[in-house]
Amino acid sequence: MTELVTRTELKALMEEGDVYVVDALGGMYFEKQHLPGAVPLVADDVADRASELLPDKAAPIVTYCSNEACPNSGNVATLLTKIGYTNVRKYKEGIQDWVDAGLPTESGSVAR
Repeated sequence: MTELVTRTELKALMEEGDVYVVDALGGMYFEKQHLPGAVPLVADDVADRASELLPDKAAPIVTYCSNEACPNSGNVATLLTKIGYTNVRKYKEGIQDWVDAGLPTESGSVAR
């Protein structure tokens, strides 16, 4: 089971710049709204895109999706762990919790 991270812990990691934040919703959901600095990575793309988006397999990674009922963040975290990422955690409350706390989000696609 993937270790969990709280909103407070994630916010601190993001402020330190010491974490890859992975949006497991992707697509139009990512473009509409995502956590600052997040990269989109859905389960179907982990095998093909993880090494490009997350080059350091030992770096801290936090996955999230919409809310506690959404399985996407757990699925992506599990797949990342299976392919050798060693420091993967999940923000199970997701973007809904982040927004409800009044924290900032971004919109649009990832710059290439």
